[in-house]
Amino acid sequence: MSIRNRLSGNEAVAWAMRQINPDVFAAFPITPSTEIPQYLAQFAADGPGDPEFVTVESEHSAMSTCLGAQAAGARAVTATSSAGLAYMYEMLYVTASARQPVTLAVVNRALTGPININNDHSDSMGARDAGWIQVYAENNQEAYDNFLQAMRIGEKARLPIMTCQDGFITSHAVENILLEEDEAVKAFVGEYEPENYLLKKENPLAVGPYDTCPFYMEHKVQQAHAMLAARDIILEVAADFEKTFGRKYGMLEEYRMEDAEAALVLIGSTAGTAKACVDRLRQRGRKVGLVKVRVFRPFPARELAQALGHCGAVAVLDKSEGFSGCGGPLFAETRSACYDLPQRPRLINVVYGLGGRDCAVEDIETVYNRLQRILETGQTGELYTHMGQREATDDGV
Repeated sequence: MSIRNRLSGNEAVAWAMRQINPDVFAAFPITPSTEIPQYLAQFAADGPGDPEFVTVESEHSAMSTCLGAQAAGARAVTATSSAGLAYMYEMLYVTASARQPVTLAVVNRALTGPININNDHSDSMGARDAGWIQVYAENNQEAYDNFLQAMRIGEKARLPIMTCQDGFITSHAVENILLEEDEAVKAFVGEYEPENYLLKKENPLAVGPYDTCPFYMEHKVQQAHAMLAARDIILEVAADFEKTFGRKYGMLEEYRMEDAEAALVLIGSTAGTAKACVDRLRQRGRKVGLVKVRVFRPFPARELAQALGHCGAVAVLDKSEGFSGCGGPLFAETRSACYDLPQRPRLINVVYGLGGRDCAVEDIETVYNRLQRILETGQTGELYTHMGQREATDDGV
């Protein structure tokens, strides 16, 4: 039976970690994820739970420790943010190429510089092609639920997985939340039983050897195939999660999209703000909706194209600047997903919220107003814009 409580997003993730009780937790503190190792260290010291808590000198070392522990046959987890994730960069690739299912809690924060401790998605988006599964949370409940599902997904796919939540917005805000009983969580996650590992004397092996050109590409193709297969694993675990705990998740979430003519595509906590705007505009008779991308890697191209196929105009909101000159990373993926539709919606990209810049219901409404003009005139206008900066136009877009 679910237990009602009030927790911050960081507390919720640490609680999920405690219930899973991994073998190893290695971490170096960085705002705004510091509370996660702090809470878990307290759990390790006072119980319940007894993970081996390893204090290291850097985030690079934290991921190296997790990789070594996972390769030895242990379950390993860590948490980080921003420059900490960037400092792990080399080891993110090594961990993925070694096919070690480390579970990483990312509390999204703007990637320095200039130095900034507030939320955007530049840290995890900068690691989007490292070979990790990426799952994003809108609120504290999702942050908790995502972590419970993540370990099973990563272990079955044999890929590392990061669960992402918005720094301060969810990580430090306290919300009502449903927690599950310890035994139910342990039964759902199950035991980790790797087929091969370093300490298995019956089958000695090396992890992470030098890969010469006759072998490197084959291993990269295996990684690519594993990411393709991860989609079905994510849905399989989500279906079991719904059956076990009653909360439903998919690759994405459609909100009031059944007859939407104009829609937003976005990631993370801004979905809550956008849903409030959708409800407001629906009361005025506007046919609007939104799609929240929950899983960014593997990208839900098929589901997204299906959700947007009947729309006339779509705005993709990126909380990360891609510096491509053509838009942000979510826009690039969404546009590609829609390319083969028989009747494509007119797509625009709005980059917003960088470094924690506020995004209110009224700001979201200006985007829908722009989509309405596109529907009325058939003219898309400028494809790639920013919202919220001081030199913005009068309507903010």
